[in-house]
Amino acid sequence: MSQAEIGGVLTAMATPFDEDGAVDHAGAARLAVHLLENGSDGLVVAGSTGEAATLDDDEQIDLLRAVRAEVGEETLLICGSGTNDTRHSINLTRRADEAGADAMLVVTPYYNKPNRAGMRAHVAAIAASTEKPILLYNIPSRTVINVPPEDLAALAEIENVVGVKQANDAELGAIEGLNVLAGNDNVFLRCLELGGTGGILVASHLVGPQMAEIRDLFEAGEHERAREAEERLLPLYEALSVTTNPMPLKAALEMVGLCSEQMRLPMVPLDDGQRAVVRAALERLDLIPVG
Repeated sequence: MSQAEIGGVLTAMATPFDEDGAVDHAGAARLAVHLLENGSDGLVVAGSTGEAATLDDDEQIDLLRAVRAEVGEETLLICGSGTNDTRHSINLTRRADEAGADAMLVVTPYYNKPNRAGMRAHVAAIAASTEKPILLYNIPSRTVINVPPEDLAALAEIENVVGVKQANDAELGAIEGLNVLAGNDNVFLRCLELGGTGGILVASHLVGPQMAEIRDLFEAGEHERAREAEERLLPLYEALSVTTNPMPLKAALEMVGLCSEQMRLPMVPLDDGQRAVVRAALERLDLIPVG
């Protein structure tokens, strides 16, 4: 896969669970098809939104296999394979490679707080375990440490490190050698304006066609219309941030009938006030009936 192929509207897919808390493979397959038919250019499985933190390795790989079997070989599938343990990440990366992932999403090691040399050694070891492209994932709000742009550019020197999901909005910008993908919905258009190639997004579960339209308008040079399209979606972006992702998203997905709200602890259902915020945003966009 070429670096140029990684971009557009990539949805960080939620993981459906059944009433017993097991991964719902049939539900995941249905959701994947819905997303691809409604604006998504590709999918990320077993990421933060997919509750990878509470999936074991077998569950992650089985989920990837189930989605790949449903969507076929032509769909871009990226699998989260980064952890805070390099050996674990290498094993998970190799398994994801064998299971059909097109690229790997490798998060900054959390809790350990590696220094610059440790971070480079971690990424280099993972990249050496596969010939598939590696996307870095910089999300200091969850991992404690930030990888600044100059360090990300240095990591691009590793042969198959081709991009970054940048979830530090303050440092969003072009990085030599990397496809820069928006890590937060509210900066999707801004990322495109700064030379990025797309975003790994959450609201695209619900408004994928509208987010694809933003991309299309921007690429057509209709920048003002793209900004207007983005403005219409800002209340939904805010509602999906009313508390920790994916709790608001899972509630919204159940409200629109796409999958169950079921999550694994420590993720819990929204309280009444949070639920009202999400419902109001969906009603405003005519995604569910008012009332």
